Amino acid sequence: MDKSDAGATTVSRPLKGLENRQVIQIACGDQHSMALTKDGQLFVWGDNTHGQLGLEKEQPSSLTAQPVKSLCGIPLAQISAGGDHSFVLSLSGVVFGWGKNSAGQLGLGDTTDRRIPTVVNSLNRKKTVSISCGGEHTATLSKGGTVFTFGSGGFGQLGHNSFKDEHHPRVVAELWGSKVSQVTCGRRNTLVSVESSKLIYSFGCGMQWKLGNGEMIKQSMPFPVDLSNECEHEYTFEKLIAGENHSFSLFFKELESKPESSDQGVLTLNDRMIDRWVSGSDKWPTIKMEINTVFSSAASLNGSFLKTSCDEHYQTSVEHCGLDFDLVKTSFAKLLENKGLISEVVKVVQQKLLPDLNPNPAGVEALRLYLLLPELIRGLQKQRPELTEALASKILQLNLDAHKVLVTYWSKLPNDWLKGLVKLFQKECAELIDQISRGETEHDFTRRLQNFLQVLQMLYKVCCTTHDDITNSDFIIHEINDLLDTLQATMADLCGKIFSFCFTEDFHDVVKLKDYYFGIIDILVKFPFAADTVSKQRMFSCLQAECLGRLPDREMLMLNGNVLRVNRDSLLTDTLKYLKQNTHSFLNLLEVVFIGENGIDWRGLSAEFFSLLSKSLLKWEKKVLEVHENSLVWFNPDRTQCNKDFYYIGVICGMALYNHHCINIDFPLALFKKLLQLSPTLNDLEELSPVEARSLKSLLEEDEDVVDILFLDFTVKGQELIPNGGQIPVTKVNRQKYVDLYVDFVFNKSVKNQFKHFSRGFSEGCPLDIWSMFHPEELQELLHGSPKYEWLELHQSASYERCSASDELIKNFWTVFFEFSEENKKKFLMFLYGTDRAPVGGFSKRPLKIHQSDGPDPDHRLPEAQTCFDRLILPKYSSINTLRKKLVHAIHFCEVFGRE
Repeated sequence: MDKSDAGATTVSRPLKGLENRQVIQIACGDQHSMALTKDGQLFVWGDNTHGQLGLEKEQPSSLTAQPVKSLCGIPLAQISAGGDHSFVLSLSGVVFGWGKNSAGQLGLGDTTDRRIPTVVNSLNRKKTVSISCGGEHTATLSKGGTVFTFGSGGFGQLGHNSFKDEHHPRVVAELWGSKVSQVTCGRRNTLVSVESSKLIYSFGCGMQWKLGNGEMIKQSMPFPVDLSNECEHEYTFEKLIAGENHSFSLFFKELESKPESSDQGVLTLNDRMIDRWVSGSDKWPTIKMEINTVFSSAASLNGSFLKTSCDEHYQTSVEHCGLDFDLVKTSFAKLLENKGLISEVVKVVQQKLLPDLNPNPAGVEALRLYLLLPELIRGLQKQRPELTEALASKILQLNLDAHKVLVTYWSKLPNDWLKGLVKLFQKECAELIDQISRGETEHDFTRRLQNFLQVLQMLYKVCCTTHDDITNSDFIIHEINDLLDTLQATMADLCGKIFSFCFTEDFHDVVKLKDYYFGIIDILVKFPFAADTVSKQRMFSCLQAECLGRLPDREMLMLNGNVLRVNRDSLLTDTLKYLKQNTHSFLNLLEVVFIGENGIDWRGLSAEFFSLLSKSLLKWEKKVLEVHENSLVWFNPDRTQCNKDFYYIGVICGMALYNHHCINIDFPLALFKKLLQLSPTLNDLEELSPVEARSLKSLLEEDEDVVDILFLDFTVKGQELIPNGGQIPVTKVNRQKYVDLYVDFVFNKSVKNQFKHFSRGFSEGCPLDIWSMFHPEELQELLHGSPKYEWLELHQSASYERCSASDELIKNFWTVFFEFSEENKKKFLMFLYGTDRAPVGGFSKRPLKIHQSDGPDPDHRLPEAQTCFDRLILPKYSSINTLRKKLVHAIHFCEVFGRE
């Protein structure tokens, strides 16, 4: 019966808001009511003075049934209404309460009213299976038969042998071990039944003899209700009902006479239902209705596939999702095999389920859906992109707390499940970029790509910390290279139109296309995990060219005024003098001129410049850098007053990176971590100083008595790691802290000033901060060159001009080359490229060109290197011995550039 504006009505009629809905449970409080529908939605109406409707609104009441949106997605098992408070119980035993809390009846540890459903955390994992609300108290029952009560205790209704209120759920000790099967609250009393002993206990207010023991007094402990002998022997107990001034117990004389109970549970998907659908035993309208009910309801779907073995789903928390992943996989596989079924499922998910997902779920159970849906979507073909996009948007809309829980759930997923999730979003990114590369430029592509990449970034962070089997390569989107090829072709087209003065409408379309592609590149650099090192290099070059405002043509890029003239004998002095003039434009590329030598710097001269300058820095009499026993280089911690020197070293390193050259200073990986604001570890110390690191690792593994006799304290090289460190011994308890502080001292504290100025110089020398898209290992390789010298790759990738690989001269050359020691091979690289470092990505990224010279008297001529064009000019020597002699001489003594 509802209530009109004029007051109460005596005519029974359907309640507004619940028309055409299948209600499975009803609960009534003093002045509010609740209804649970088959599809898992909770509706409320009535008075809202204390927030008992849970509508997040300040409205005093509601005359029509309204959904409690914050509980959307929570699969509910039971609802209960008290005087002015409300409770619901989820399928996995999570208890939510809201409304009046003056006596602590919400079990939250205080007396503050709540206007939205709030989890009673102290009942988590208690396997709660039933809940009942009184006027101002509440009782819950766990699966093992344990009763908890809380709230008002003034009449003894909590059963704790006291008349005090309880603000937290407390076990009714007198019932401990009795395996209670049912608990019911009246206004100020409580009834419980123990099915095994056919006993009913009561406690609380005894007025009107409602405790059933012949007394009208307050009773603060459970006492048995007086039942007739017939009830004990001839009847079967069914149900307890407690009102304000009276109580009932329902018995049946014979089990067979017990009426069939109607299903009061939320509809969930299960194996039997899917089998019925697949077999076609039900008519299509019935199947379609069930699909619509289950797959349009986040609560129904979240309540499906629970891991019931050992009651694991009752352990649902921020750490455990409670899902049976094997059951999910097999169930969805059945659906995916039936085109008719899956088509209907997809339509409902796309049109109803995903749009209605709540970004602020009240409990963690609602997040199961974000684990279920990807498994369903992965098996689709046509509809997969749209559903993945909608799912990605919903994931990104989740509030911070829900976001954290979802990330935790991902971290706990089985490897194959998580890998499938990564593949889903990686594939969507790849297909989008492929479409863009083929000239499709819908505006919506940009937003979709960003969403996919953001979710992929969340997954990447999870895999980096918890799943070693899922590596960086699983996230690489190889189609980025295709996009860069398309951008390069677009730039070439634009270049052609500019040089031919073809400024038609088509020209403006090409400019727009170029800008669109650069916009995509701008997005990609924010997600460095998605590109391999070579792709990042290409993006770096493209954005560098765009910043310069010039075409990515080498000739155009080199035309600038940054000319550095240096003598080989005073290389470092000349360089520092040039930099101190503050005339260098760091956004433009560097051009080097060696005074007294012929040669135009088309890359080769500046490559050799940085190589030679590196050696000068290592030999610098100021000793600002120190070389460790393993040839790695670190800042000298004793040079605390050389701020400008460290700044200029940083500038030089930054310039080398910006100008795409290697520098022959072997900094450890820790430096590049620090540049990228990552913390070095003990493993990094092992790279720089193996002996120190091994000692620290041993310290962590030693027995307690050994640690004590080492007599270590919290100092390193006379420096205190913490205040009073010299007085604090290292023990088994604090040794991890000591090791952490030791590593921090070496890489941070001892060189804090040095690194600060180096970092500032590095950022100035490489003014485009897009270098931060590289991983530490990639940044190290870009600055040092590749650590791998694949000499066979140099041979295989070589090309030939005026000769062929089968010519005797070429065969002799490779025979001689492979006879060289490792040192001589590197000298050959220095001769050819201006640096002895292997190019990033291998020699195939910078292949050798061998040009046969047909000049007179070849045996009297030396090989030449056109360094800027990676070309070796090789005279046609008469014998392999002559070739060997001339080549060895060239790589050892030809330091001055002649032909360029």
